[in-house]
Amino acid sequence: MKKTTLLIMAAGIGSRFGGGIKQLEPVGLHDEIIMDYSIHDAIEAGFNKIIFVIRKDIETDFRERIGNRIEAVCGKKGVEVAYAFQDLNDIPGEVPSGRTKPWGTGQAVLAAKDMIHEPFMVINADDYYGKEAYRQMHDWLVVEHAENAIAMAGFILKNTLSDNGGVTRGVCKVEDGHTHVVDVVETGNIVKTVDEAGAVGASADGVKLDPESYVSMNMWGFPAEDGCAPAFLTVLEEEFRTFFEKDVPANPLKAEYLLPTLIGGLLREGKYTVKVLETKDKWFGVTYKEDKEAVMESFKKLISDGLYQEELYSDL
Repeated sequence: MKKTTLLIMAAGIGSRFGGGIKQLEPVGLHDEIIMDYSIHDAIEAGFNKIIFVIRKDIETDFRERIGNRIEAVCGKKGVEVAYAFQDLNDIPGEVPSGRTKPWGTGQAVLAAKDMIHEPFMVINADDYYGKEAYRQMHDWLVVEHAENAIAMAGFILKNTLSDNGGVTRGVCKVEDGHTHVVDVVETGNIVKTVDEAGAVGASADGVKLDPESYVSMNMWGFPAEDGCAPAFLTVLEEEFRTFFEKDVPANPLKAEYLLPTLIGGLLREGKYTVKVLETKDKWFGVTYKEDKEAVMESFKKLISDGLYQEELYSDL
């Protein structure tokens, strides 16, 4: 079987969550965390390598909470597990005085670049994407594509909002019968609205957004030939240097190197194509502490509906 990697970005500080490490919060019947379900669905879909991108300071907690357990599960299934570490100081320049904020999802992927020699998919650690997205992404990755092709799991904006505060999404403009993305705009503080008729809408800083828009949930797929590093990683590294030359001097304490922003720029320049892999599954995640109870109820329902076993990995 062609090797395919799942890269899980789990280095986020989770400041909006109220001080805890939100990626490690239990949400399942047996204290499973959201990553457990992501890993289960990826293995079920055919992914056979997992890379965790974490911070060195949470390594002990991370291994105790999930890493050691996942290594045991994956060892029985012939799935490789590796760790990469995102570091504030691992940059093509100097850390600005007073900077403590991580450099974003683009740097998270770069932390693992020397480990990736096959097609790979990127996900957030604290998002539940559903089984369909993993199947579609795996099936796309095992087929040959141009080196400047990218796939994106397409979620509908209204299905990705929190009841407890604003979220950030890569809002997409699509063409070709909604099959290809032509622009991605990283949009912050998107809040859920409900009109008098009960229809769900969305707005960002007072500007209304189309609730039926496709959005990126940072589930991206990048092709490569077996044994070869994906071409996208070279572009990612080159653009990181440009980011430090142009963006960081203008906003030294808060500038972030984000995948949706980079990919949006590559699209506008005509350098890359992005295929939409539409998924009907409903996203959910723990952005705020208040989200946790609803997420736990959602997993209970998925188990009662038969999508997962109570003993999560028992059906693999």
